[in-house]
Amino acid sequence: MKLHIPAVAPNALSITAYDASWIEIDGRRLTQSLIVTPQRLIEHWSPQSFAALDEAAIETVAALDCPVVLLGTGSRQRFPSAAVLRPLWQRGVGVEVMDSFAACRTYTILMAEGRQVAAALIVGD
Repeated sequence: MKLHIPAVAPNALSITAYDASWIEIDGRRLTQSLIVTPQRLIEHWSPQSFAALDEAAIETVAALDCPVVLLGTGSRQRFPSAAVLRPLWQRGVGVEVMDSFAACRTYTILMAEGRQVAAALIVGD
């Protein structure tokens, strides 16, 4: 699905399209799990499936110090355990868990509003 991107700040990283096996950031297709903020792209985020999502992977997201994190859990919404999400909660970070497609759409809206948001997206699971 191609996303319509409203006018945003110059150089802000945008999710421009997605499909079951890839996510496109500013026209570049990525086929592995990733983290994106308006200012930063972290490719090859460690969990390549929901089953591999662990506290260490969430710690990577928490270290970005974004006040809002969208956790895309792959092709369907699945909720990680409280122990896995603990690094975010300990920092007072708001986390929304959704499927990766919904996380892409929500990131686009929040980023266009100028919000500091991180999308941690599992691709292809």
